[in-house]
Amino acid sequence: MSGRDPFCRHRSVRRGAALTLVFASVLVAGAATGSLPGTDRRDAADGAAQAAPVGHHAEVARAAEEAAAHGASPLEAAERAVSRSGDRWAAVYSPDEYEEFEDTLDGAYTGVGLWARERNGQIEVTRVGGGTPAAGAGIRPGDRLRSVDGRNVDGRPVTEVVSLLRGDTAGKSAGTTVRLGLERGTRAWSETLRRARVSRDTVTVRSLASRVRVIEVGAFTRGSGERVRSAVREAPAGAGIVLDLRGNPGGLVAEAVTAASAFLDGGLVATYDVDGEQRALHAEPGGDTTRPLVALVDGGTMSAAELLTGALQDRGRAVVVGSRTFGKGSVQMPTPLPDGSVAELTVGHYRTPSGRGVDGQGLTPDLEADEQALQRAETVLGGLGQ
Repeated sequence: MSGRDPFCRHRSVRRGAALTLVFASVLVAGAATGSLPGTDRRDAADGAAQAAPVGHHAEVARAAEEAAAHGASPLEAAERAVSRSGDRWAAVYSPDEYEEFEDTLDGAYTGVGLWARERNGQIEVTRVGGGTPAAGAGIRPGDRLRSVDGRNVDGRPVTEVVSLLRGDTAGKSAGTTVRLGLERGTRAWSETLRRARVSRDTVTVRSLASRVRVIEVGAFTRGSGERVRSAVREAPAGAGIVLDLRGNPGGLVAEAVTAASAFLDGGLVATYDVDGEQRALHAEPGGDTTRPLVALVDGGTMSAAELLTGALQDRGRAVVVGSRTFGKGSVQMPTPLPDGSVAELTVGHYRTPSGRGVDGQGLTPDLEADEQALQRAETVLGGLGQ
């Protein structure tokens, strides 16, 4: 991204990250309007449009309105105001970008179909979607991604790397190509892939020989919470459950609350504040509170996934296995601008039921594990009586 000023570069990465599986600003978009649980993101944005902007939102909205009145670009004016705010997770979306963002919440996005994490300063592929360009090229979990379109990605944040893969910062769309430099063991090679419109089933279920049911949640897109509940209801009697949240970048918090309701009989899931006003999120009653449960997490477990993990851990419902989570516990609220673009700024932070803050700290697992995390989870379940 050479040749761009630092602000543009930072903004592009943040915005691109958000468009990458709802990373940067959907943590409590609905909650920020008081509409959670049960409200989707479009309802949340509509609610925000009816409320008077406050704080930095008012400044951004005013800058956009003044620009529109003088024939200038409201989006560019909002970007400048966001830059001055110092808000790490703030982002401004054009109408097309926001529509793309909406699609990600339905589990669809433009990309090559691989997911990655940072490991020892390198980018490691963690998942490859079936039928995707990455799968067609023979890329496998465990492969190392060394470059994207000739840019070395060692040491870069995963969010920035995925943004490059998707072409968010350059306005690339489905059908455009991206060249990847890869390594597997001692082998190094390059692949040129064509970006495609990818649909992702964010909840997958499988059974292990040890009568353990693994429910993997890749992101909290629309309907994912109910799919978790269905998977729990359909699990064989007596089977323990591994809730795999590794690499889950978050998503719609209403879906995370619904997922929590699969394992809790009502009660507090999290508290959060919006411009100083305290609010709370509660699980629905009737969840399965008897099955042994282990939650798997890692450094890619973020935002809404951390909210769910914190609830299960604080309430003694699950043993958390893995490595420290990312640490994004901020609440964003959308503000529509005169030209149809949307600005989102942080308005508060959430806390776990015991009052722990997550933002910038993450959550510490009960049992540290890395390479053999799933095997450790099976062992723990055995000890819990599975």
